[in-house]
Amino acid sequence: MLSSPAPARNGAAGARRRGHAGRVQRPLLSFVVFIAVFSAIVAGVHYYLWQRLIRAPELGPLWHRAGSVALVVLASLVPLGLLLTRALPRHIAGVVAGIVYTWVGLAVLLFFLLLTSEFVRLGAHGVTALLNQPLDGERRTFLSRALAGAAGALAMGFGVAGAASALGEVAVRPVRVRLRRLPAAMSGFRVVQLTDLHIGPTIGRAWLERVVARVNALDPDLIAITGDLVDGSVEELREHTAPLADLRAKHGVFFVTGNHEYYSGAEAWIAELRRLGVTVLRNERVSIGDGEHGFDLAGVDDWSSRGMGRGHGPDLARALAGRDPSRELVLLAHQPKQILEAAERGVGLQLSGHTHGGQIFPWNFFVRLDQPYVAGLSSHGESQIYVSRGTGYWGPPMRVGAPSEISLIELEGAAAAEAVA
Repeated sequence: MLSSPAPARNGAAGARRRGHAGRVQRPLLSFVVFIAVFSAIVAGVHYYLWQRLIRAPELGPLWHRAGSVALVVLASLVPLGLLLTRALPRHIAGVVAGIVYTWVGLAVLLFFLLLTSEFVRLGAHGVTALLNQPLDGERRTFLSRALAGAAGALAMGFGVAGAASALGEVAVRPVRVRLRRLPAAMSGFRVVQLTDLHIGPTIGRAWLERVVARVNALDPDLIAITGDLVDGSVEELREHTAPLADLRAKHGVFFVTGNHEYYSGAEAWIAELRRLGVTVLRNERVSIGDGEHGFDLAGVDDWSSRGMGRGHGPDLARALAGRDPSRELVLLAHQPKQILEAAERGVGLQLSGHTHGGQIFPWNFFVRLDQPYVAGLSSHGESQIYVSRGTGYWGPPMRVGAPSEISLIELEGAAAAEAVA
């Protein structure tokens, strides 16, 4: 009888070990799925490039063999490079990631430009058919090669311009948002939003120090970091995220998780950010300002964190429990799709990221398949949402048609605005 509690303790210990193993395995599984999906897209892009540029029989067997081998190698380097960046020393991983991701960006640009050229070819064939002057084989080949050459030149041009945009100084984007329940005393309250910094293999401490200095120069009332801060573990990146401790705002620095935190050890990063003086909102709410002259700020876990273990996953109901509905409410949520529930629960303004504004045109159109809003300020029912295009970049060090930003959001009370008018 006296020995009977031991199995119970052993069973409890075993359950804890299994729970810990599950928490370790889920982020790994999410990362593997992410790599698999990304690799499938990259494989599809390379297959199209092979069909369009390499397969043509008139180019000769030598070009066909060399081009086929080159594309297979380049396509294989993408998933391999993603995995190696987690295993190699940082100074080597940065070089590998830079090469691999730059090629991915160029390949994507070339893919879309060649796809566009198909419509030009079809148009040319249509015109000649209407004129009853069909193109002969030699002229068709010339047109195809000319369009391919033009696509290649444009891809290089857009790639260089996109790299200059992504790697250059991050612009401050001012935004004014009128909120009907915001007290007049809070009009002019300034929030700096940072999101999708993606500190990792190609973005490090020196870049973050410049961003922090730029943010502090704005003298914000509050700083909100809306997820996807890192691509790597605390052990790998602690030195590079250290400048976050230098962020200064009158009402503090707040953070909510993004999907990439769950590929990188979310629990460890939450602890590290708290050590740096950042307030992490995990389905929680705080009051900003003085009593009735303030507003509520809430934050939820990332949408993708469901199934990451007990306590993970967005729970807006919990964050808003017991709230005075007459107070204005600002929500930090990484993914824009959270607005669907937020609007129903009376959120006045949601600040989100995740989309990068598409990062490389025309990806912004594909982002709309998953998210209701891609960039900028929008209304959703009686709520508003601001989606930042992101402060850093992910993958290709390029931004084409979607420049990075430090969002400077000035809140304006409806009563104060009417008084001025």
